[in-house]
Parts: sequence; structure tokens; C-alpha cells
Amino acid sequence: MVVKVGVAKLGNIASGVMAELLLDERADREDMQTFMATSGTKLQPEDIDRVISNMKAYQPDFAIVVSPNGVLPGPTGAREQLAAAGIPVIVITDDVTTKKEWAEMKESKFGYIIMKADSMIGARREFLDPVEMADYNGNLVKVLALTGAFRKMQLALDQVIDQVKAGKKGADLVLPKIVMTADKAVEGEFTNPYALAKARAAYEVASAVAMVNVKGCFMTKEWEKYIPIVTSAHEMMRAAAVLCDEAREIEKAGDGIVRKPHKKDGVLVAKTKLISKPE
Repeated sequence: MVVKVGVAKLGNIASGVMAELLLDERADREDMQTFMATSGTKLQPEDIDRVISNMKAYQPDFAIVVSPNGVLPGPTGAREQLAAAGIPVIVITDDVTTKKEWAEMKESKFGYIIMKADSMIGARREFLDPVEMADYNGNLVKVLALTGAFRKMQLALDQVIDQVKAGKKGADLVLPKIVMTADKAVEGEFTNPYALAKARAAYEVASAVAMVNVKGCFMTKEWEKYIPIVTSAHEMMRAAAVLCDEAREIEKAGDGIVRKPHKKDGVLVAKTKLISKPE
């Protein structure tokens, strides 16, 4: 059986850059296939409608809706339309858990993975150009990858794929309901406690970036004041990426990097020693 996974990318967060790639890192899995449709950089209704139309036509066994601020009307409408079409939905979004709208979501039929460290960017024209945008996202992807957050997201999605392969479908699927904290991200990822501490620090710093950028983008009006604020947020993310590099180098030194590749049939195998075969 080949499981069909749909990925609707609405706008951009770093988790969306890698969502489907994490499920098939060498593009050789034979048990599943993915289809991705995107609204591009914006969350305009007409763009989202095209994404949903394409997703319905694909008829996936389940769909992932990944977007910033998943309680906005666009992402909310997208998941509701897919659910109305009988497609189970998992929402992947950044940290908006303080908003009261999430209370309804957490009690709903939708699955969700809230990536607390997937912080909003410093979107001020005086500061953010295309290179700065790409550099920030590169640092953020590194943080989510090397702390373990991406692996936990991938494992949660793989569990849903395994359920479909076992014959479950629709409302019978048990969807993930995860808030990706620092402790959740680093769990089981490191053999050295100093490496774990550095990775955990990186995740906490990256998570704190969001409110700094909220202050710089929405709460501060004077450009002479908000430019240093958003700049400092990007420096925080760079520092978090450096901590992740340091953590990984410690793990390399002890030959303890945890690797869990997929086999062609989707089964996960694992190893730590570099010169060894995963089992």
C-alpha cells in the first residue's frame, strides 16, 4: 500500500521548508508519496483556495497544513475545508498557544504540532532584505534540526503513515497533539549531557526570539528603536545556531551522533557509531 500525504504550505515558517522532506530524506521510500501545494509567501484567500482545490483533487490519506499563526482565518478555513471533504488534517504552526482560539483547536478533531522555537522573522523593511531572510531561516532550520524538534515532528507524522498502512483511515486515525517544548525536542537525541544542555539552551533562545520580533514589528513605532530590536532577535537566532553546532561537535567527538534513516519500506533503523550499519 502506498500512503498519500498532502502538504499544504500557507505562507512560510521554517518547519514548512522541511515538512515533506523529513519523511523521505533520500527520495526512495516506496510505501508513501507526498504532494505539496503552496500559497507562496502570502495568506490571501484566493491563493489559499487554489491550494485547497489542488489538495482535494489529490485526495490524500491525510493532509498537513503548515502555516504561521494557525488561528488566522486563512489557515483555519483551509483545515476546515479539508476536514469537510473527509481528509484528516494535522496542523503545524508556530507558537500561538497563548491565544484563546487554540482552546477550541486542542479539543477538535484536528491534529497539531506547535513548534515553539519556529519564531517569526524580523519583518521590518529597514532591516529585512532577501539575504537576511534566507540567513535567518537557515539558522532556524539548523536549530529545529539539531535540537531534535524536526525528528520529533517526523516521528509523529510517520506514526500516522503507519496507521494508514495498517488499514486505519479517516476518523479512525489517531492524530498527534504535540507542543514542541525544549524538553520534548532534545529527549533521546544526545549521548553527552553537555551537548544536550547546549541544544536545550539553543531551543529556549530560539523560542524567545518570537516575542522580541513581536515587539519590534508590532509594538514599537519609531524606526530608530525597532531596527535594533529586530536586529537583536536575529542575533539571538544566530547564537542559537552556534550553540547547536557546538552541541553536534561534542556528539561527533564521542562518536555518538544519533542517526535514524528510513528504509525503502518506511521502517526506521538506527545507529550511533559512524562506521556501522543502522539496524
